Amino acid sequence: MRHNKNYNHLGRQAGHRKALLSNMASSLILHKRIETTVAKAKAVRMFVEPLVTKSKEDTTHSRRIVFSYLKQKEAVTELFRTIAPKVAERPGGYTRILKTGFRLGDAAEMCIIEFVDFNEAYTLGITPAAATEAKPKTRRSRKSAAKKTDAVEEATVVEGEAKKAAPKAPKATAAKTAAPKVAKKTNVGKKM
Repeated sequence: MRHNKNYNHLGRQAGHRKALLSNMASSLILHKRIETTVAKAKAVRMFVEPLVTKSKEDTTHSRRIVFSYLKQKEAVTELFRTIAPKVAERPGGYTRILKTGFRLGDAAEMCIIEFVDFNEAYTLGITPAAATEAKPKTRRSRKSAAKKTDAVEEATVVEGEAKKAAPKAPKATAAKTAAPKVAKKTNVGKKM
């Protein structure tokens, strides 16, 4: 029975849940913001905020305690070197959760969890819409858009070079430089 045990188990066994929270907390510490579901974000907030409080006191003992939860040296180093000095005067509430809507596949409520002091849009007084560039709302890959712009730029450059080079070359040499005719392939002699 639950008996007033108010803790979200996230549909996982204890070992899986601890590994999930440790990995998500390490990602949050290393990248300063991650996108996840609201339920996981609330669980990560409960997991990571005591670790940030513990990191304000930089001793070997506190580093070992934090390492026992995170299990990643890089995350512990980042927490003690960059995050702890920046949140030293803050009494708590180191993270914020910003809801972003619903996931397309299963309609799970999604959000961004981030460290409060590491969001430049909020700390410098710039509006978040102005801080981020206008991105097209499409699900296509960005590679194809970059290729299209590169192709358009190359086409204009090639056209410009062709106009410059055209008056210098006589028409007779242009005909010779044209591609040779290629024999047409046929199905003669092939077995059907």
